[in-house]
Amino acid sequence: MDYNRLLRNSHIFASTVREVLERHFLEEASSLPLTISQFYLLKLISNNELYQVGEIAELMGVSNAAASKNIDKLEGLGLVTRTTSEGDRRATLLTLNPKGKRLVQTYEDLKAERLSPVLDQFDPAEIEELSRLLEKFSAEVFRFEGSTGDELENSYCLRCAVYLERDCPVGDILGGCPYNTLYAAHHPEHAVTEGSG
Repeated sequence: MDYNRLLRNSHIFASTVREVLERHFLEEASSLPLTISQFYLLKLISNNELYQVGEIAELMGVSNAAASKNIDKLEGLGLVTRTTSEGDRRATLLTLNPKGKRLVQTYEDLKAERLSPVLDQFDPAEIEELSRLLEKFSAEVFRFEGSTGDELENSYCLRCAVYLERDCPVGDILGGCPYNTLYAAHHPEHAVTEGSG
């Protein structure tokens, strides 16, 4: 078996999605100086606008200081607003303001528009099979190389880059999506809808 070909093509695919598609879509959607990671944070906030800085840090697997720095940047660009929680005056909640919502929507519209001609080159069954094989390969690599026990169960994830789905193969390995588990612990009354990312 040609492992090098598999790894080469996997790397090309991953870098194409991140660098060619996502970075390009972000640059077209906005001239603001945003990194892909900051945009993922913006999308995370857009999914459920009830976050506190500590929750963002926990979900992203970074320190409170690192999360706060990125939130400060988004706030400075006029994309995010911090408000005091009505239930707990010590807590500061994060919400997207209209400019942030427009940016996320513009990005999503561009993504749909630009990917349609590419996807039209494939039979729907081919796209489904590619998705299935990518899920299976990613899950098996993660299962083999991932941690075990408590370390694995307590690790942050978001390897999907906030393209959240209920039936995540990595989440299956972890006994549930770490994002959904953590979010539900903080906000049991809210649920992530399938395909909301």
